[in-house]
Amino acid sequence: MPPERGQSLSANRLTFARMTNDWTNELTEQLDWHWQNHVRPRLEGLTDDEYFWQPVADCWTVRPRTSENEPGTGDFTVDFSFPEPTPPPVTTIAWRLAHIIPGVLGMRSASHFGGPPVSYQDFPYAGTADEALKQLDDAYATWIAGVRSLDAEALARPCGPAEGPYAELSMAALVLHINREMIHHCAEILLLRDLYRNR
Repeated sequence: MPPERGQSLSANRLTFARMTNDWTNELTEQLDWHWQNHVRPRLEGLTDDEYFWQPVADCWTVRPRTSENEPGTGDFTVDFSFPEPTPPPVTTIAWRLAHIIPGVLGMRSASHFGGPPVSYQDFPYAGTADEALKQLDDAYATWIAGVRSLDAEALARPCGPAEGPYAELSMAALVLHINREMIHHCAEILLLRDLYRNR
């Protein structure tokens, strides 16, 4: 495609990219390829011992509930304080999943894709690895289906008041943020599995 009069070649290439790239597919595949090929297969066989394993003393984790005032519903709660201590505590696989499922995925799916309402205060934290992985699979499926439903126009729209001070950023920016969150938190979980195996 030759550049229009007065248009630089680089600007013309950008225009062509906008016309031809499937941005929804590119954004979803960045995360979903990583999920399908690197993350989910390596979570198979996660045991309760690994789920709760503390690599150092005084980790933040998921614990049996001792008070009705603790976060969550059901028999288990999650360690939490605000503001977060400095330096932040080392966390277990259980804690990382308890962050990803309601916080990274669940609340965003509720806000943007009609998913069930969820918060850290009312989430049923899992007391077993199998239960946590089922929650993770469900939360991931809802989020990735929602992202796949966005067309180019929807990706360009502001993500809105559910994202607080970031309300004016695009939905594409939010999707990229969640991709980044998922990739780095899942890498932390997989590293903990490696450390557990070689302890």
